[in-house]
Amino acid sequence: MRTAPLEGLRAVQLSDAFAGATVGQLLADYGAEVVEVEPPGGSRLRREAAWPFWGRGKKSLVLDLHAEADRAVAHGLARECDVVIESWRPGVAERLGLGYGVLARENPRLVYASITGFGREGPLAGLPGYEAIVMAKLGAFGAQAHLTRRPGPSFIAAPFCSWSAAQLAIHGILAGLIERDESGLGQRVDTTLVQGILAHDPWNWLLRKIALQYSGAFEAARPVTARGVPNSPLAFRLLVALTKDGRWLQFSQTTDRLFHAFLRVTGRDFLRTDPEWAKKPTSSEERDREAYWQELLTAVREKTYAEWRAIFDAEPDVWAELFRRGTELLDHPQLHHDRQVVEIQDPERGPVVQPGPLVHLSATPAPVPRPAARLDADGAALRERAARAKPRAVASGTAPQRPPLRGLTVLELGTFFAGPYGATLLADLGARVIKIEPLDGDPIRKLVPFPEVAGVKVLMGKESMAVDVSKPEGREIVLALARRSHAVLRSFRAGVAERLGVDAEALLAANPDLVYLDAPGYGIDGPCGRKPAFAPTIAAGSGLSTRIAGPSVPEGPALSMPQVKDGATRLFAAGAFIAQSDGFAALGVATALLLGLVAKKRGGPGQRLLTTMLSSVAHALSEDMVRYAGRPAAPRSDPDLLGFEALYRLYPAAEGWLVLVITNAREWQALVGHAAFQKLAADSRFRDGAARRENDAALASALAEIFATRPAAAWESELVPLGVACVVSAPGPVEAAVADEDGLARKLGLVVEVAHPVLEKHPRLVPALRFSRSPCVAGEGPALGQHTDSVLREIGYDEARIARLREMGVIGG
Repeated sequence: MRTAPLEGLRAVQLSDAFAGATVGQLLADYGAEVVEVEPPGGSRLRREAAWPFWGRGKKSLVLDLHAEADRAVAHGLARECDVVIESWRPGVAERLGLGYGVLARENPRLVYASITGFGREGPLAGLPGYEAIVMAKLGAFGAQAHLTRRPGPSFIAAPFCSWSAAQLAIHGILAGLIERDESGLGQRVDTTLVQGILAHDPWNWLLRKIALQYSGAFEAARPVTARGVPNSPLAFRLLVALTKDGRWLQFSQTTDRLFHAFLRVTGRDFLRTDPEWAKKPTSSEERDREAYWQELLTAVREKTYAEWRAIFDAEPDVWAELFRRGTELLDHPQLHHDRQVVEIQDPERGPVVQPGPLVHLSATPAPVPRPAARLDADGAALRERAARAKPRAVASGTAPQRPPLRGLTVLELGTFFAGPYGATLLADLGARVIKIEPLDGDPIRKLVPFPEVAGVKVLMGKESMAVDVSKPEGREIVLALARRSHAVLRSFRAGVAERLGVDAEALLAANPDLVYLDAPGYGIDGPCGRKPAFAPTIAAGSGLSTRIAGPSVPEGPALSMPQVKDGATRLFAAGAFIAQSDGFAALGVATALLLGLVAKKRGGPGQRLLTTMLSSVAHALSEDMVRYAGRPAAPRSDPDLLGFEALYRLYPAAEGWLVLVITNAREWQALVGHAAFQKLAADSRFRDGAARRENDAALASALAEIFATRPAAAWESELVPLGVACVVSAPGPVEAAVADEDGLARKLGLVVEVAHPVLEKHPRLVPALRFSRSPCVAGEGPALGQHTDSVLREIGYDEARIARLREMGVIGG
C-alpha cells in the first residue's frame, strides 16, 4: 500500500504563475513527483517571499521552451507523466507544441489542467489573466469603494481569483484521476480566474436577482449607508468593535443563542427584551440602527482585550477574534495544536516557518515537506529521463462520456456555507450528495429575509433529508446511509458530532472504508475547537481582513467614536466581501474530499481527514505566511488602497477608473510604444526595471497625469490591442455579473437557469470546471426534506415505518 495519497504519480508544472505554482505545491505535498519547468534565470516566483512555500517538494528543471531541443525535453517528460499544469494565455501551449492535443496523442492517460483568466474562448480570451485585471472586469474593486475615504474603487490585495482557481484546477486533476481509474483515459480540464472568484459569493447574486425581479417590493442595498451605518442586522451579530485598550475584535454571534449570550455578558439584555430597542436592528430608519450599533460598540469598549479573553474562556458561546496582521497567523494557538505549522530547513534561507499541508489524513498522511530545490538541481537527471521516454499505448474503444465522479456518494453532515459548498462542488462533478438537515432546515436557508435565497448555492445538486439526528432512530438513519457512502463530510463545531453519535469513530465502525472529513472552522478540539467560526471571524483571525483594509484603518485606545465606527465599517466590509474566507474554506473542503477519495481509489484504507477554515486561509495568504531571516516584503497595498506599485494599481481617468498591470520588460515596451507614453521611455528615471522601482512614486505620478487626459474606456480600447493589460475598473457590484442580463458571467457563458421548488426559475453558475470528455452537472436545489422518503425507501424502510418516524418527529419533508 502507498504511504502518501499521490505517491507514484508524476506531474509537470509548466506554469510560473501563483495559481499554477499552488497546484504543483499541493500535488508535491501529497507525494507526487512534481517537475517545475523554469525559464533560463529561474521562475519569477523565486524572487517572492513565499518561494520556499510555493516551491517546496518539487524538482527544478530549467528549459528555454522557445528552443526546439528544450521543448523536446518537456515533451519527453509529458510522455510518461500523469498530470500537466499550465496557465499560459490561450494558444501559447499549442504554439509551443505542448498543447493537450499534441501531448495526449502520445500519452492518452494524461490529465492536463489549464488555468486562464477568462477562458480559452469568448470575448475576453485574449486579455492577460492577471488577478487585478479579472477583479477589475468583474467590478470587485468598484464594489469595495467604501473601504477608503477617497472617491473611486479600492484595490483588493488578497489573491481571491488565483488561489481559488488553483483549487478548482486541483479538483479537476483529482476528479480526472478518479475517472481515469475507471476509463483508463485522461482528459483536459479547464478553469478560469473568473470562476475562481465567483465560487465565493454565498448569496448576493440571488439577492440581486430577487431585487430586480420584484423591483417594487425589494431593493438591493449596499452593506452600509452613505454615512457608514450598517444596513443589515447581520453586521450587529458579526460585530467589529474596539476594546478599551485599542484592539480591534471581530465577534461571532450569528445565531440567537450566541447573540443572547453576548448581550448577557455585556449587560445589554435590554436590547433584546425592550420592545423599542429590539426593533432597531431591522428598522428602516438609519438613526435607529446607528443607535443600536453605538450601544454595542460602547459595550465592547468598556473592557480591555485581556478582560474579553477572560470572558471567552468562561463563556463558550461568546467569542471574538483579534484582527491579526502579516505573519501573525503562524502563531495562532489552534494552528499549532493541529500541527498545521511546520519549519523546513531551506538550503538557501535556513529555517523557514510556514503552513503545513492543507489536509491531514490519518492513514495516508502527507510526507514531511521537503525544501524548495535549487535552480535546475534536477536538470541533468530529468533530461536523461526525458530522452528515454516512450509514447504510451493508445487505448482502444469508445471514450466514455460520463461525469467524473459518477457512482460516488457523499453524506453531508454540516451547516452554513464553508463545508456544505465544498460538497456542492463535488455534486457539480457528478457525485451523489445526500444532505442531512435538521427538521427546521440548515440555518443558512433562513439567514437572509427572503426565504431560501441564502441556502440555494450550498444545496444545488443535492438530495435533502430532514432528520432529527439527536434521536436514536435518526442516528440509525445516518449509520445506514454511512454504510452505503464513500465519503462523509462533517462541519459541526467540536463536540457536536460526538454528542449526536455521528463522529468519525462511530461511522468508521459502521463502514471501515469511509473517507470521513472533519471540516470545522478551527478544529475538532484544542483551544478554539468549540468556538463559533464564521467567515468574518476567520478573516479577522487569519489576517485576511487587514490584508485588504489594514492600511486604511487605524488602531489604538485614543480613537474617537466616529473613528471607531469608520474603522469598524471598513474592517467588516473587508471580512464580509463577496469573496471571503468561507469561499476559501469551501474550496479547501472539496480538495480534501477529493484527496481522500483518490487515496482510497489508489489502495488506501478508510480514514479520517481534517481541514479547517483557518488552515485554508493560511494557504490562500501564503505570500504572508512564511517567516525566515532576510525575508523580502510581501506585496502590500498603499494606505489609499490604489495598488501595489506604479505598474500594478488603479488610476483615475478623465471618466471612470482603470487598472494597469505591467510585470515585465516586454509589456513596458508595449506601453511606451503608445504615443501618449513615449516620453516615459526617454526619462532616465524609468530606463529599466530597477530604476522604475527606485522611482516608483514619480512613475505613478507621471502615469496618473497621462491617464487623467482621456476616459478609461478609451485607454482600454487602445492599450489592450498593443499587449498592455489596462482595463476599465467596472463599478460593480460583482453579483451583477451573474444576476444581470448583460452581466459579464453571462457574456462568458458561465450562467444557466435552473428550477427551484420555492423560487421557481433562477440563475446559477455553471460548474466551475470543464472537462474535454466528462460532462459536469448543473443541479438544482431541493426543498427541505424533499428526498427524505425516497432515500429511506432506497435503504429498506417501508411506508409504515416511514409514517411512524414522521409521527415521532424523527423525520420531516
